[in-house]
Amino acid sequence: MKFISKIYQIWKDHDLRRSILFVLGMLIIFRIAAHIPVPGVDVKSLQELFSSSAVLGFLSVLSGGAMQNFSLVALGVGPYITASIIMQLLTMILPALEELSKEGESGTKKINQYTRWLTVPLAFLQGFAMIRLLQQAGRGIIGDLSALEFLGIMTILTAGTVFLMWIGELITEKKVGNGVSLIIFAGIVAGIPSSLRNMFINFSTTEIPFVVGFLVIIVLTVAGIVIITEGQRHIPIAYAKRVRGNKMYGGFETHLPLRVNQAGMIPIIFAVSLVMLPPIIGQFFQHANSGFLRAISNFLVNNFQPNSLLYGVVYFILVFGFTYFYTAVIFHPQQIADNLQKQGGFVPGLRPGRQTAEYLSKISNRIMLAGALSLAVVAILPIIVSFAFQDSSSIANIALSGASLLIVVSVVLETVRQIDSQLVMRDYEHL
Repeated sequence: MKFISKIYQIWKDHDLRRSILFVLGMLIIFRIAAHIPVPGVDVKSLQELFSSSAVLGFLSVLSGGAMQNFSLVALGVGPYITASIIMQLLTMILPALEELSKEGESGTKKINQYTRWLTVPLAFLQGFAMIRLLQQAGRGIIGDLSALEFLGIMTILTAGTVFLMWIGELITEKKVGNGVSLIIFAGIVAGIPSSLRNMFINFSTTEIPFVVGFLVIIVLTVAGIVIITEGQRHIPIAYAKRVRGNKMYGGFETHLPLRVNQAGMIPIIFAVSLVMLPPIIGQFFQHANSGFLRAISNFLVNNFQPNSLLYGVVYFILVFGFTYFYTAVIFHPQQIADNLQKQGGFVPGLRPGRQTAEYLSKISNRIMLAGALSLAVVAILPIIVSFAFQDSSSIANIALSGASLLIVVSVVLETVRQIDSQLVMRDYEHL
């Protein structure tokens, strides 16, 4: 009943209803673009290549089939995400960008503009790499191209990424979810029906234990993600009393929430991208003339499969490391301490400024350890369970579904949180 009441509240609010319908419309446009192939590519041969590899198949799932169809938006929003991370790192390194980030909304707009500009060359380079790798793979996927044709395909792929970037920003402006996250979410969800169809087509009674294990791991993974995402540590904050004229202000207490997983789903996206890179590169050099290259490619392909120990260990380390790394990028204890001091706030028992910053950093590192470990364990939990089903033909699917679930559940929680915030804000406006 509570869920139905929430849906009724959302539908009753005219502005919120229009925003959600707009977001759905943008996602539909993305799905249409994902099925429009780029000219000059043998889509059938490309799909056979992706279907023969679990790793490439998962890449296709993340892109919603856009990569497997070599569509206009085959690159997805990957270049934009990479550009965003690079700009965040440069903001920490370059004093000019750091000062720009402190200028408020105007500074943020300029940094966002720099991010858009950086996305274009990154998409161009990624498009070049994808075309060259598909040409190396053979199978007649992409034949010999003239310089003009090569440039034309790269330009189309770059334009597709810019188009998705624009759609993502339009969605974000509606404040019912992060646009880039929702595009990734839509790509994953779009691949679920075909995955279920393939599973049932190949289903046999001998795989009943696998199906039961699959359902159990989904429930455990979702529960774990919710606990990690919603977990918080509340830091008490007190505000000193101030006298202005004949009136006294302040003197109240509140708290500063520090999330167990402050990095969100970004570590998962980075980790999945990197851990799948070795077998992808290896597949394109299995037919190289050099015996040394063939040996290296065979090692990468055989030892970085989703059911391998090396894959699980590297995946765990990457998720753990990226959680620390990205949290360090987005969480600035000194800046928070300075802002509290300017507003007259302080942590009881601590001096404002440096001591407060050191305390926040210490607490953040403690809860970050729990968050990073939990996120990494949840990420590889399907891989651990998959070892109990060595005879199943769907091991790769369950092993890779952990990353998909992490992304999907995180995006759903964030979207629901933003919609709830919109409803609360509108309730206050009507008081």
